[in-house]
Amino acid sequence: MNLRGFATINYWADDVAAAAAWYTELLGVEPYFQRPGPDGAPAYAEFRIGDNEAELGIVSRAFAPPGLPAEPAGALMYWHVDDLEGMVARLLELGATEFQPVTARGDLGFVTASVVDPFGNVLGVMYNPHYVEQLGSRR
Repeated sequence: MNLRGFATINYWADDVAAAAAWYTELLGVEPYFQRPGPDGAPAYAEFRIGDNEAELGIVSRAFAPPGLPAEPAGALMYWHVDDLEGMVARLLELGATEFQPVTARGDLGFVTASVVDPFGNVLGVMYNPHYVEQLGSRR
């Protein structure tokens, strides 16, 4: 029994349509899958992105687990990006707010940052030399 890799991350939004539009602008792709809720309003939108087509799901906050904090909290998952400072600037330009500034993690090239998207979710981004190395070894 092993954790085999990141499969899906869900971000919560009161307005799934607005969140899906924001992420479409950020990612440059439309969601590949969408589903309405019982009232007909968008309740779920899912994107496949990155080198491994990781799934990013936008879920209506109406379906959030009981007790989910309304403010940013919990685990912080980082997406690898090649241009960390450029991505942080783009996220801020699109209306995200800084959660954690660009921060070097030691002297081996690992650098992280995070923002809060306009819907209250923490979005971590990082430059990760291990990710680049592993991706290169598969090609």
